[in-house]
Amino acid sequence: MAKQTRRPGRPSGPAPSGRRNKAAPAERFPPRTPPKKTTAAPGADASAPEQPRTFRLGAVEGATPGRWIDTWKTRMPHVAIELVPIPLSSQRAAIDEVDAALVRLPLDDGSLHVIRLYDEVPVVVAPVDSHLLAADELTADDLAGETVIPVVDHPLGELRLDGTEPARFPPLTASDAVATSASGVGIVIVPMSIARLHHRKDVDYRPLADGPTSTVGLAWRRDRTTSDVETFIGIVRGRTANSSR
Repeated sequence: MAKQTRRPGRPSGPAPSGRRNKAAPAERFPPRTPPKKTTAAPGADASAPEQPRTFRLGAVEGATPGRWIDTWKTRMPHVAIELVPIPLSSQRAAIDEVDAALVRLPLDDGSLHVIRLYDEVPVVVAPVDSHLLAADELTADDLAGETVIPVVDHPLGELRLDGTEPARFPPLTASDAVATSASGVGIVIVPMSIARLHHRKDVDYRPLADGPTSTVGLAWRRDRTTSDVETFIGIVRGRTANSSR
């Protein structure tokens, strides 16, 4: 019969000082710190979604906010945007009915904030068979002897070019003035954006190098500087969604 070897017994007494006791799981991983509670404004429901609303943007004829509207729709999908055409003659009164408006300057009113955006080049609109279209660019001297068709609420103000004659009929809308020019009655001088807006196959236009410019700006009431207005300002100034104001 084989002789069994006796295992040495475990020594009694405290464990050697160089040996570490294994900690219990709860001791190895301290409890997580609970998140801080945020205090909502008095009377506010933190879980309530934003109320549906619409940003109303006014725009005078010829203003081109298309790219800004596209950016708004991408950046602010929860806020609808409505483009509201406004007459140049009543643009100041129209600002009271919208959140902000693209207007033609100057517009001096202490109750408004106004940001200058860009200057528009004036152009001469003439029939496609006009000798004026032989040049790539015109000057006031090139228009000597031409009849200038007046436009209602002219965005370039009252035009007085030496050597030209005003048409002998009341001012027309820009659309009607361009159509009348196509018949050979005279020429129309307007900002390029308006010429493009009312373009026809029987007319064309050329820049007027020394003509008056029209400045487009963004205006809104000082007492209505909302977060939506500030967002639109950032868009027209080219700020990204993460840019600080």
